Amino acid sequence: MSQRATEEYEHARLVAATFINAPADSKVVFTKNTTESINTVANGLPWGKGDRIVTTLLEHHSNYIPWLRLRERYGVEVDVVKPGADGILDESPFQDAIRPGTKLVAVTHVSNVLGVTLPVEKIARIAHENGAFILVDGAQSVPRHKTDVQRLGCDYLAFSGHKMLGPTGIGVLYIAPSARDRLEPLCVGGGSIEDVTVSSYRLARGAEGFEAGTPPVAEAIGLAAAIDYLEGLGLPEVEAHERELTERLQAGLSEVEGVEVYGPRDPRKRVGIVPFNVARLNPHDVALALDVAANIMVRSGLHCAMPLMRQLLGKPQGSVRASLYLYNTSDEVDKLIATVSDLARSLA
Repeated sequence: MSQRATEEYEHARLVAATFINAPADSKVVFTKNTTESINTVANGLPWGKGDRIVTTLLEHHSNYIPWLRLRERYGVEVDVVKPGADGILDESPFQDAIRPGTKLVAVTHVSNVLGVTLPVEKIARIAHENGAFILVDGAQSVPRHKTDVQRLGCDYLAFSGHKMLGPTGIGVLYIAPSARDRLEPLCVGGGSIEDVTVSSYRLARGAEGFEAGTPPVAEAIGLAAAIDYLEGLGLPEVEAHERELTERLQAGLSEVEGVEVYGPRDPRKRVGIVPFNVARLNPHDVALALDVAANIMVRSGLHCAMPLMRQLLGKPQGSVRASLYLYNTSDEVDKLIATVSDLARSLA
């Protein structure tokens, strides 16, 4: 049984690697989640005073705080690229921000708040022209778009199982061949070694060198099952379905008096993430009202993106965030719009 579990675990790694088109000489490491994957990079690269990191104001805390921590520890410089009020960022600000001396560019592929997509391929090209690595937070993009790490040109890609119908407690860190020997593991011990003597050790050179301790076998197998399911449906079909619902939701909410919708006005420039507020109501009260009145589940607050909510949107209390995926329907979107409309009218 233990041998079968090992085979299933390694098969799950192959499924994940194939899903993102990872080359054979890369590393596909299982972690706990996207956050741990990003922190593995943050703590695994050698840092010194004067090293530069470029990131953006669109980032989830998990792709922002680790770089501020490095600034405190090592005197690393952190440059933050700021988008316009709609959250859209093209590659032009990165032409100025990324320059020789930049060690890492850390960007989200899709904003978890506004749903906007960044031009990662172009940013990666600029990073490599200046001798920098690029890390991509793919937590929101990998479940929605067909992701090809070779086309993206990223050195590191992080994503999580629970965002794509898989279990919690499982994440993936992709390490490109060009970056695989530059990174130290976050933890050592257990099966992550190749050899140990009384006074020395040698780490395993494969992905297992980054997977100290008892591996998340069940979670990895669950992730592989989720990937197989998504592949069976077809990600282009998932993306088209979500785009249709997003357009419907954004158009409907934008027509409700007293409702403010954030992000790009063009729904084709966002994925199925639509943040909004209702008049003077606290977003937490709106979320509770939607739950009680219509059994509608949304996220409310600052969405683990305080700099974005406070500085870009000017919303210190945050917003309500409706997130769509392949299991949502047009009827559910209409129900959300109608319930928000009723709530807004009750305040008039």
